[in-house]
Amino acid sequence: MKTLKDVPVGESSVVVKIHGEGALRRRIMDMGITKGTEIYVRKVAPLGDPVEITVRGYELSLRKADAEILEMQ
Repeated sequence: MKTLKDVPVGESSVVVKIHGEGALRRRIMDMGITKGTEIYVRKVAPLGDPVEITVRGYELSLRKADAEILEMQ
């Protein structure tokens, strides 16, 4: 399973499934990250946390733990 954390900087990928449950899953979906959404990885901090992405035309930073629940194509 490939997660958002595994997508290299400068590449895009499409969300296949959002794992997790409850408030975390809802929060991710409220940010506009849903199944079929294309995500571009802009930057990764030196220690790997957070990951800066572009989704639906805006920039967003996600913690590494949040990036791990997003299964990518």
